[in-house]
This record gives sequence, C-alpha cells and structure tokens, in this order.
Amino acid sequence: MKFVGAHVSASGGVDNAPLNAMAIGAKAFALFTKNQRQWVAKPLEAKTIDAFKANLEKSGILPKHVLPHDSYLINLGHPEAEKLEKSRAAFIDELERCHQLGLEKLNFHPGSHLVKIAKKDPQYDDKLMEAELHCLDVIADSMNIAIEATKESNVKLVIENTAGQGSNLGYKFEHLGYIIDKIEDKSRVGICLDTCHTFVAGYDLRTREAYDETMDAFERIVGSKYLMGMHLNDSKPKLGSRVDRHASLGQGEIGWDAFRFIMNDSRMDDIPLILETIDESIWAEEIKALYALVEE
Repeated sequence: MKFVGAHVSASGGVDNAPLNAMAIGAKAFALFTKNQRQWVAKPLEAKTIDAFKANLEKSGILPKHVLPHDSYLINLGHPEAEKLEKSRAAFIDELERCHQLGLEKLNFHPGSHLVKIAKKDPQYDDKLMEAELHCLDVIADSMNIAIEATKESNVKLVIENTAGQGSNLGYKFEHLGYIIDKIEDKSRVGICLDTCHTFVAGYDLRTREAYDETMDAFERIVGSKYLMGMHLNDSKPKLGSRVDRHASLGQGEIGWDAFRFIMNDSRMDDIPLILETIDESIWAEEIKALYALVEE
C-alpha cells in the first residue's frame, strides 16, 4: 500500500502540520520541526509536543509515514572545523526534536565540499575526486557521531540524494553507497530518493526500461532495503543537467509514466511518498492523481 502526502507548512507550530496534511487528503507528510533557515530554535514545549501527537493521531497518519527535513543550513561535510561542529550540533538537535515528537526518521542532504577548482587546472579531476572522497568521509563521521549522541532515540538518518548542483554530494548512487558502508550502526540509516534529483543527476525514469535500469542500479549499488522515503517531483531541467528545479507532476521533463511505475512498485510500499512540487494549491489533486495510477 502506498502512503502519499506533501511537505506541509508547520507555520504557527509543528502541531499544525498534521492538520495541514489532513486538509489535502494526505496519508503521509513532511515538515520542518524548526525554522529551516535559522541555526537556533526554542526547545519544543511539552504542550506543543502533546498537541502534535494528538493531531497526528487525529489525522490517522502513522509516525513512520512522517518524513521531517532538517535545516538547509546544515552541512555535515563542511571543510571548516568550526562550521562543521556547528552543523553537527544542529543536526543532533534536529534528531532530538524528532524523537520528542515521536517520529522515526530525519531526512537530510548529505553535504557539500565547497572546494572551488578551476576546470583549466590539469589536475582538476584528481583534485575533485580527492575533495569528494574527503567530504564523503566527513559526512559519514558526522553521521556516526550523531548516531552515538542519540543512541536512546533510534531516529533513522535518511540521506536524500541530491541534484549534484554546485559542490553538493550524494547525486551518485555510489556516493550514497560509500557513506552507508562507513556507518557503524546501519540500522539507523536510510535513503530518500527524490525523483527530480535522480533525473537531473543523470538517472532516467521516463520509460519502463529506463526506470528498471535506474532502480536496478540503486539495488545493486545501495540496496532497496535502505529505501525509507521518496520525494515525488517532476523536473524543469533536462536529464543530467544537475540543476535542482522542481515542477508539478506531468508538467516537467519526467512526465507521468515514471510516477505510474513508482505507484505500482512494491519497493515503495509502506514508506512516505512526499510531494515537493511547486504549486501547493494543487497538492490535493496531485495526491488523488497518484492514487489513480495504482493498477488493480
């Protein structure tokens, strides 16, 4: 069974998010548990936590079908020690907030190496590879530190694949597999595949053959057992462009067929399938349209 929703607003308090999900007919949702563009947030108050849990129960949405997203400021692969420590502390705080709310997952972008290398440099490829590998190692170290610091919570660290824009890592399945391989407690780690990011990173989804080839590669390199969520977005940019621009479903370069494949793929059963499409006014329609793709 599929559980589709959207990344809903938590404006006015996180306890509003389940109600906003209900309003669009969602069976899953994502949210920010704090302002995503600020480092520090007030601790969650007991009344807010209680209200969130009550509203979540009212919505009928299970905690495992909620996919919180961490702050965009966090970079677990930051090359500067002070900023890396700041990111690690903020990430641990995000995990603790999820635990307080009774949630099971935290979705995050792995990180960026921020190294600028001139392409005219004859050693460009070697230096880029060195920067990427070092950054991936730092990301894995950051995750291991966070897991150790939150041993009592068991909130899973769900890495989102990226578009590969700028120096962002995680756009290759090999990046995701490399990080997971270095995680000491693999029961605490998972993957969220974003369809737009996957597509612009060069993995085609538009035909049955291309979809199967991409998902087979994910199975081989990462492992479907780690798939714990998806972001369902069409893409404004073309295949392999490595530019992150979401589009409403069926209004981008991916088209509807890919979403039909997803909605009939048993590997996507019982995980949150989250819309991050650009027009929230049609989320309810997009959710209905996705369920209409399910074949008997």
